[in-house]
Amino acid sequence: MTREVTDADGITWTCIQAYAGLSDEPENREAAQVKGASNAYWVVCTPDGGAKSVRIQLEGEWEKSYSDEELLEALQAEQQSA
Repeated sequence: MTREVTDADGITWTCIQAYAGLSDEPENREAAQVKGASNAYWVVCTPDGGAKSVRIQLEGEWEKSYSDEELLEALQAEQQSA
């Protein structure tokens, strides 16, 4: 599942779980899982405006459980730490 969020600068970010585009096979979900964490997954967010993509770590069913604000906070925190 894909999520789109728009930040305060008007940049729309498209977020998708890593390896999700390959197929819905269990191996791909496992590949996206953060090593050593039973319920955390790598999610790649790509902006519509030229900034580089950001990879963030989110828990569980992030597509449904995270609010837009929480996704934007995770994106911002990762960008600041890079």
